[in-house]
Amino acid sequence: MIKSYKLSRTISDIVIYVILAVLGIIWVSPLVWLVLHSFRAEGGITVPYIFPKKFTFENYVKLFTDRDTFDYPRWFLNTFVIAVFSCVISTLSILMVSYTFSRLRFKSRKTFINIGMVLGMFPGFMTMIALYYLLKAMSLTQTLPALVICYSAGAGLGFAISKGFFDTIPRALDEAATIDGATRNQIFWKIILPMSKPILVYTILTSFIGPWCDFILVRIIMGDKRDNYTVALGLQKMTDREFVQRYFKQFLAGSVIVAIPITILFLKMQNYYVEGVTAGGVKG
Repeated sequence: MIKSYKLSRTISDIVIYVILAVLGIIWVSPLVWLVLHSFRAEGGITVPYIFPKKFTFENYVKLFTDRDTFDYPRWFLNTFVIAVFSCVISTLSILMVSYTFSRLRFKSRKTFINIGMVLGMFPGFMTMIALYYLLKAMSLTQTLPALVICYSAGAGLGFAISKGFFDTIPRALDEAATIDGATRNQIFWKIILPMSKPILVYTILTSFIGPWCDFILVRIIMGDKRDNYTVALGLQKMTDREFVQRYFKQFLAGSVIVAIPITILFLKMQNYYVEGVTAGGVKG
């Protein structure tokens, strides 16, 4: 009986591992192809084989030196600036709103929480046309500040996970600090926030990844002002019919480069990211 159970358990484990291995290969294959062909020397858009015959760094060099039609370094800088400013504003907004809903008790608190949760259920693209006309009325279309405003203005609605984390921190800490004469502002910055590294890292990562990877909103707001493009929109322009034959390998190289910072950031902070999402125990 025991041997039969061990045999069936071994077989089921083998099947599971095989399935996971196949899924892993399917998931990784496009990424491997992207990296390999970003170094490809021969051909244009496609070649009838998987592994390039000749490798070169010329695609990466041209990406940063051939700036007459597509200014990739400018797009990269635009993306970085937008992502950093949006990340800072969004992180502060989310954490302060979360702390307020978690710790303070005031009239209509539950009403505001419910309204925020309901609004968060609607997909962001539903408001994009309205955002465009509002920005146009303020003469902010085709500008970088417009994107920062759009990414960070409603960030406070994403308070749910951070609030749940703050709820796990004992209120006795707040009470002790209040007895010692600390204000709510001091409690938040000097006591609660230093104890909330997991949720802080999680909020920073999610607030940074959104602007870094976004395409749709940039496409609507920027229009044809190529100097203010972000990398996502710029790379898409490289695949237009009149450019794709010449710039396809630069497009692959640009896709690899834009993925490097966010990949490194995530790998360095993934432990805090997971802990920020799953934290449920009371911190002492």
